[in-house]
Amino acid sequence: MVGLGSWCFHMTLKYEMQLLDELPMIYSCCIFVYCTFECFKVKNSVNYHLIFILILFSLIVTTVYLKVKEPIFHQVMYGVLVFTLIVRSIYIVTWVYPWLRGLGYTSLGIFLLGFVLWNVDNIICDSLRNFRKKVPPVIGITSQFHAWWHILTGLGSYLHILFSIYTRTLYLRYRPKVKFLFGIWPVILFEPLRNH
Repeated sequence: MVGLGSWCFHMTLKYEMQLLDELPMIYSCCIFVYCTFECFKVKNSVNYHLIFILILFSLIVTTVYLKVKEPIFHQVMYGVLVFTLIVRSIYIVTWVYPWLRGLGYTSLGIFLLGFVLWNVDNIICDSLRNFRKKVPPVIGITSQFHAWWHILTGLGSYLHILFSIYTRTLYLRYRPKVKFLFGIWPVILFEPLRNH
């Protein structure tokens, strides 16, 4: 949904399409938060309190954003969710599974770099446009921070999904392994532990 909404927004630059881009960002990040907090739950159990809080948060953000129409509000609310993910992930790689630091910090670092570039692009967009007019196109492309935001947060999100899957499968007593398709693209493979 985020990709489709972003595509529609960047093609039209209409407010309605912006909502299709930015509101699914909130909803999908709520799903990441849920998965990160629920990776240590017992099989077949549901944390209705957390679901209620995240749905309520999503509804409040949606309602306020529809009335206020201020992108800064969206950015701050999205930042709150990202901060929650960071704190929870740091807890996991510090106290529960410290050997997952590489995957956890890589996913967070790539995501945060994209988040920072997105905000830099929002703050100094006019300066970046002027810079691109003065330099060769090959150099100008590198200053397309909004594009880097999409690339880096997409990759960071994918790696965070792997981190969540790895954490959850470890807790469920599977043996997850990170494998690289074609030597570059990480995936998680796992098999159940044998009962002795």
